[in-house]
Amino acid sequence: MKALATRNRGAILLLMFNIFIGFVGVGLVIPIMPTYMNVLGISGTIVGLLVAVFSLTQFLVAPYAGSWSDRYGRKWIIVAGLLLFAVSELLFGLATNAVLLFISRLLGGVSVAFIMPAVMAYVVDITTEEDRGMGMGWINAAISTGFIIGPAIGGFLVEYGMRVPFFAAAGAAALSAVVSMSILPESLDKNKLPAPEARMDRKESQLAQLAKSYRTPYFTGLLIILITSLGLSQFETVLGLFVDHKYSYTPNEIAWLIMIGAIVGAVMQLTLFGRLINWIGEKKLTVYCLLVMAVFMVATIFSAQYWMMVVSVTLVFLAVDFVRPAISTYFSRIAGNEQGLVAGLNASYTSLGNIGGPILAGALFDVQINSPFLVGSLIALGGWILSLRWMRKQTERSPGTTV
Repeated sequence: MKALATRNRGAILLLMFNIFIGFVGVGLVIPIMPTYMNVLGISGTIVGLLVAVFSLTQFLVAPYAGSWSDRYGRKWIIVAGLLLFAVSELLFGLATNAVLLFISRLLGGVSVAFIMPAVMAYVVDITTEEDRGMGMGWINAAISTGFIIGPAIGGFLVEYGMRVPFFAAAGAAALSAVVSMSILPESLDKNKLPAPEARMDRKESQLAQLAKSYRTPYFTGLLIILITSLGLSQFETVLGLFVDHKYSYTPNEIAWLIMIGAIVGAVMQLTLFGRLINWIGEKKLTVYCLLVMAVFMVATIFSAQYWMMVVSVTLVFLAVDFVRPAISTYFSRIAGNEQGLVAGLNASYTSLGNIGGPILAGALFDVQINSPFLVGSLIALGGWILSLRWMRKQTERSPGTTV
């Protein structure tokens, strides 16, 4: 961060902490949900809906929150998001029934929808084109670190009480809101804002483009993104419930299981992904990883030893950690001057998978404990077949190419 001015460096550090807190909260619930399920007597279907409603509200509110940050300022949207997050975590910790859990997750989705676009816009405001990549890189590192550490924090703090992790997260978010309110300067230059009519035109255009995305040359890649998100979100939603019900894992063991898989995936993505892309290309890497994802989702069912479960879960996470940037790299290479459009479609299809996957997984879990992993494997196999056809079509058009 040496290239950033001292004032901007301090702002980005505070923004990193803000978004880190938000994504700790996203991951915090993973190892604790089986305990809540048992204590409150809720079904797998309810658990799936709780996960889905968070993604749904985030998906619906994010475009409006971004527009509000243009109108009212980044700082106040960030502070509002942090306060909503604190309330949502407090409610989750106090919940004695499913209704309060749903209200909590609805508020949680809204809070992240407020925080993320406002933080990203703030970074754009205070950085030059030269150092913007560095600023965005630090923000994304905070997101990844929060999601990786969240399950671990939840698994460790739950030893002091089932509700303690949520009270701790609520306190941290409230403190962060107060600090941001006190010392974070407003970054928005309102003289550079587009007219309200122009903002509305862009919103309508984006919705229309999403509806017409099947006509774009990116549609097959977008379907693979949807399938990957659907399979992974289904896997993640019931993984903790599965190992709790089948093998009696403790929240601490579930936390380590998720954390090891996430850390290995992140490290391999940083060290190996670029080399694999240069070696075999985006499409071949996608084909191989979707097959690995399908195989090891099924292997999870038969991983009776803890180390076997760690290997299976880690390989599923690793496969997804390679597929997503592989498709995004391909998009960035062919999108030309439509980079913003393609990035938006990519995010929308990811969100749709994150909404549908948990609902499907929770319902299947109530039918048969192994079925979410079997269906998830079939979904990944569908993506594998689609990616094979995608690769063959490209090869037919351009013989001798690697992508």
